[in-house]
Amino acid sequence: MTATSNAGAATAPLLRTELPGPRAREVLARDEAVTSRSLPRAYPLVPARGRGCVIEDVDGNLFLDFNAGIAVNSTGHAHPRVVEAVQRQSAELLHYSASDFYLPIYSRMCRALADTAPIDGPARVFLTNSGAEAVEGALKLARHATGRQYAISFYGSFHGRSYGAVSLTASKSKYHKGFGPLLPGILHAPYGSDATFEHLEDVLFRHVGPPDEVAAIFVEPVQGEGGYIVPPEGWLARLRELCDRHGILLVADEVQSGVGRTGRMWAVEHTGVRPDVLLSAKGLASGLPLGAFVARADLMETWPAGAHGSTYGGSPVPCAAGLATLEVIESEGLLANATSVGERLTAGLRGFQARWPEAVVDVRGVGLMLGVELATAELAGAVQQAAFERGLLVLECGESSIRVSPPLVSTEAEADTGLRVLGEALAAVLG
Repeated sequence: MTATSNAGAATAPLLRTELPGPRAREVLARDEAVTSRSLPRAYPLVPARGRGCVIEDVDGNLFLDFNAGIAVNSTGHAHPRVVEAVQRQSAELLHYSASDFYLPIYSRMCRALADTAPIDGPARVFLTNSGAEAVEGALKLARHATGRQYAISFYGSFHGRSYGAVSLTASKSKYHKGFGPLLPGILHAPYGSDATFEHLEDVLFRHVGPPDEVAAIFVEPVQGEGGYIVPPEGWLARLRELCDRHGILLVADEVQSGVGRTGRMWAVEHTGVRPDVLLSAKGLASGLPLGAFVARADLMETWPAGAHGSTYGGSPVPCAAGLATLEVIESEGLLANATSVGERLTAGLRGFQARWPEAVVDVRGVGLMLGVELATAELAGAVQQAAFERGLLVLECGESSIRVSPPLVSTEAEADTGLRVLGEALAAVLG
């Protein structure tokens, strides 16, 4: 079945005011006076409501959303079945802590998620509020289950901003600046090349920490914040073999790449590799705060009651949204839709590369997780801004890339509209 967006392509973009408009400027002034300066806003978008792939701001301007709330609104904005599930659950029970009591919907969500996970043998699930919490929990589990101290991640990786997660993160130095010392025992290696294995074997294992003291390797099957980078064929399989050889757990961070974004439920499925632990969040509940780490049951069974918990993780309303999200992805054929619409977008983006080869230096990605590499960071920023000014929402990533990650319900007509507007933005910037 082909997905049908809840808002037609003809409805967006439609700009009724200057940007930002008068009501948006009021919000910006209030925000400037009271919010944390740490919030890294991309451009002055002030959303009021959304439907499908369309965002309406407080001034009534309509934007075509190729951000999906940073790959969060997997089933689009306000999908009717997700909204209905949230409303129904909200009228019954808003919250009770699953760490201390037995919520029926918690185990239902865990079962549904475990059934999708490409993990060998039985799996167990811990539900969190976010991707960073899932990373933190997986790091604790890996160290506890193996009795080993070191964890390895990759240059260019993004795993979150809490202390363990930001210690694993190595996409931008600004995420570390001013926060040291970071968590000890975290090591990094190059991503996605033969240099990965040379560095692991000949540098880290030889000079820093022996492999029998490495608990886990955390890897994004497709790097997100690092630039939407897809590793070469066979690379993840080599990493799996290295982990097996040394008794190291392989943790697939699918916070951004999972829940159908690449045309498979999990990006790692494109490779045939089966991780020991799988991390999810972002698109898992179509916009409500829900994350998870799914692990081989024998790993989860090593730690006792009280070793890890969460007051809000797996609260009833996000679980209801999560279950509805999984049902919508299956019943509306959104994996196939992500593949076909992604192929259409990729072809169009490569047309831009052919037209402006010195400026558009690479187009890469899988499904609806696409990165467009520009020649410079300044150029990427300018294209992002020019797209916003024309009613298309895209977002920078990596050193000089913009990401194209619309909701999984995006239609071919919306893809064509997005390509047209992005092409206009590129032409305006490049002349």
